[in-house]
Amino acid sequence: MGNASRPFRRIAYFLCLLSVLLLTEGKKPVKPKCPAWCTCTKDNALCENARSIPRSVPPDVISLSFVRSAFTKIPEGSFLLTPSLQLLLFTSNTFDVISDDAFMGLPHLEYLFIENNSIKSISRNTFRGLKSLIHLDLRGNAFNCDCKLKWLVEWLGSTNATVEDIYCESPPEYKKRKINSLSPKEFDCIITEFEVYQSLPYQSLSVDTFSYMNDEHVVIAQPFTGKCIFLEWDHVEVMFRNYDNITGTSTVVCKPIVIESQLYVIVAQLFGGSHIYKRDIFANKFIKIQDIEILKIRKPNDIETFRIAEDWYFVVADSSKAGFTTVYKWNGNGFYSHQSLHAWYRDTDVEYLEISGKPHLILSSSSQRPVIYQWNKGTNEFVKRFDIQDMEDAYAVKHFKVKEDVYICLTRFIGDSKVMKWGGSAFLDLQRMPSRGSMVFQPLQISNYQYAILGSDYSFTQVYYWDAEKAKFVKFQELNIQAPRSFIHVSIDKRDFLFASSFKGTTLIYKHVIVDLSA
Repeated sequence: MGNASRPFRRIAYFLCLLSVLLLTEGKKPVKPKCPAWCTCTKDNALCENARSIPRSVPPDVISLSFVRSAFTKIPEGSFLLTPSLQLLLFTSNTFDVISDDAFMGLPHLEYLFIENNSIKSISRNTFRGLKSLIHLDLRGNAFNCDCKLKWLVEWLGSTNATVEDIYCESPPEYKKRKINSLSPKEFDCIITEFEVYQSLPYQSLSVDTFSYMNDEHVVIAQPFTGKCIFLEWDHVEVMFRNYDNITGTSTVVCKPIVIESQLYVIVAQLFGGSHIYKRDIFANKFIKIQDIEILKIRKPNDIETFRIAEDWYFVVADSSKAGFTTVYKWNGNGFYSHQSLHAWYRDTDVEYLEISGKPHLILSSSSQRPVIYQWNKGTNEFVKRFDIQDMEDAYAVKHFKVKEDVYICLTRFIGDSKVMKWGGSAFLDLQRMPSRGSMVFQPLQISNYQYAILGSDYSFTQVYYWDAEKAKFVKFQELNIQAPRSFIHVSIDKRDFLFASSFKGTTLIYKHVIVDLSA
């Protein structure tokens, strides 16, 4: 017989050896060091009804068997004192736990039989160090094929050892499925959640993030104190802390914009006018450089910044009966009024987005359906295209993208909020979310995860997760936030945070946590 038949001869030898073990059960042991419940011959030991893994088995034994033993687990390093083992058998025992590194120190082990025991799961590093393993038998165990067993599926696909067919006992969808045939892709073991990380003891409206001086910052509008509060990340204390503020009156939006490494902040106020501030790096403080024309901007409610070609702009949505939603353009020294979109419509929100590679604005209003404007290259102005049908009383519109598809989340205070998809010539209904007292429906992408967060003044805030297979959002998590008004994602130091403003309570910072259940 050639080399190919060598494993078969070895198996035959060990099967013969096992039969000798069973036949010699109860005879006087050859090795006096064996425990009372073990029967030893020159090359093997049979331990029956053992209460624990024996420590006095001769080190030169090459096979060891446990039958109907009473120990409850195989702990780490159980066989360090028997380094010569080539075959190890467990059959009809009651243990259900095999620890990491249980077979550590067995470099010569070739055959491992763990049959008809009570095992439901096996630790990830159980077989670590078994460099010579040829054959593994795990038949007759009630395996729970959940995420904790994903590693075994991966290991079965990569090991050179021959493994007898083994089957799942649970969960129901996997019952009687052959573990050897499962794919790691069948185990969705990565879950995420938002957990409270830090609480800020003040109410807030808008929250925004910006990169400045090689670091990430956050600015929060406080309506009752009239301040823009600036936060920075403390890399030592691992938390967000205040580092500066702009004091005003009735502040509703603090919008940062960085142009050629210079930080500007547009501060929108309900009373006392709105202003633009510049960060003076030499004085290390904010200096007011410009007032925003009070005749057009009377009751600002939202600000968006954007760039078209090489030019910077911001647009203010004005919600008064006599104000104008207005676009402002940077001219190198300051911002000037570039275009008034319309008057008398009481706009509550403005969103900048690109559709088919072209700049667009969507205005939400308390007096009409959301209106879509498109940028005209010839006139360098926005031109009204159409409104979004069947969507009266939309308080705000925010957009997101999945691959190349454009979607929008539309917020309603009373009625159903919506998710709509761009269909080539119009936005089409995709999904409805019941909403009562909602003033923010914010899509956010964190790493590879797409979320949409629907705030509520009357109940829990609902977090939805984008299901790629269903191509829609599914309920994911509830957050307890009092009167939320805005959400923003902040990424810093390889951490992801969710800032949640609160009009009536404390501003909350959540950490986005990723958990691998198969670990």
